Amino acid sequence: GRLQNKMAKSKNHTNHNQNRKHHRNGIHRPKSHRYPSMKGVDPKFLRNLKFSRKHNKKVKIVVADKQPAVKAQQ
Repeated sequence: GRLQNKMAKSKNHTNHNQNRKHHRNGIHRPKSHRYPSMKGVDPKFLRNLKFSRKHNKKVKIVVADKQPAVKAQQ
């Protein structure tokens, strides 16, 4: 063929050995946390949620019942 000065082709992509590396420690599901993040939630909803929690009397009664009466003993 004709002699041309062309640069060598460079590798564009490879996934070689990645699957083995991923499976070394096992592929796990993401951990589920107790309270999911409210990041990115509708601001109007968050404001209402804040006020509803603030004025929720049932929750306050339950929390007060669970706390030990340390102050009464002193």
